[in-house]
Order: sequence, then C-alpha cells, then structure tokens
Amino acid sequence: MQTATLRGENVTRSQHEPLRADAQHNRERILQAAHDAFAEAGDASLNSIAKKAGVGAGTLYRHFPTREALILAVYRHDIQRLVESVPALLATDPPLLALRQWFERLAAYVRIKHGLGDALHAAAANDIVSETYGPVTAAIGELLQACEAAGSIRPGLDPGDVLLLMGFLWRTGPGEEGKAQAARLLDLAIGSFRAEPTGSPAQ
Repeated sequence: MQTATLRGENVTRSQHEPLRADAQHNRERILQAAHDAFAEAGDASLNSIAKKAGVGAGTLYRHFPTREALILAVYRHDIQRLVESVPALLATDPPLLALRQWFERLAAYVRIKHGLGDALHAAAANDIVSETYGPVTAAIGELLQACEAAGSIRPGLDPGDVLLLMGFLWRTGPGEEGKAQAARLLDLAIGSFRAEPTGSPAQ
C-alpha cells in the first residue's frame, strides 16, 4: 500500500496501455462476478466465475491467466472502490456513522481475502497488504478529520493506529454470532474515539 491510487491488475498488458472500452467493461464484469463468487465460496472455479460474468472462459483467462491474479485483482478493485467511497459516505451520513459503515465494508473485503489465503503465495499476500496500506490509511485519515471537525471524536487520532485497532473486525468468527460480536466490539472501539463533553471535569 504505497500509493494513493490503487493500480488495476491486468497481467497480460503493460500498466500504461489502456484497455478498449469493451475489454474494460468485460474486466469490470469479471471482477464483480469474482467478488460475489468468492464471498459465497472461496473455492469457486474460474469457469464458474466466467459464466457468472457472462463472458467466455477465454476472455477471463486473457485478463487473469491464473487464479491468484484474479484474487489479487478482486482485492485491489474492492479496496479502490472503498477508498473512493469516502466522499459519498460523508455527503450522505454523519461523519461518525460514515466511519463505522466504512470499516464494516473494509472488514467484509478483508474477510474474503483471508478466506482465500491458501490460494495466495505469502509474497503476493504481503505485497498487496503493503500496496494498499497507503490508500487505506489516507481514507481513514479523511474520515477521522471529518469526525474531528464535527466534534464527534477527540483530536489527534492516528489513522495507522486506528487501522491496527480495527483489525479485530476480520478476526471474529463466521455467521450471525461473529457479526454480532464484531458489532459489539465496533461499538466499544468507536466509543473510545469520542470527544469528551465540553466542560467535563478533569480526572
């Protein structure tokens, strides 16, 4: 995670070579279909994903020649969309609620990646974590600044610290019980961010 903009993963092309409009459309359909498929079952086959996307298997393999390439691209794509969603969240919801919703979405994306861990080489997994760290912490910083400006959290919270703290969200168990636990822990974490009421007595 070293850049403010996440890069797309098209391993068969130069990074600077633009895709034709129809190829870009197919790529987006494949990524969305793969996201949905991996969320349902980590062992979803590439052929089933191609069918779900409405493209031929050859089209999928031209964009993503290996399963690992597709998994990495899905995660990058998800994180990019999440980072870019911050302004829209802040435009429609109070900053503290936007912060909570943003972390819930991040947790959902990270759970998918963790569920596919066996399909990724350790080096590839480490690379994608490093690559997306910068954009993610920048997005958290934007949300924290909005919360601070609204007076809903205390000043000076470090985005990297907050990200590390929120790691519990993708370590809770599966199913409804895990979701309920994550919600309780999220309440505790966000409660610890809150600004003290003006005029509260010093301890």
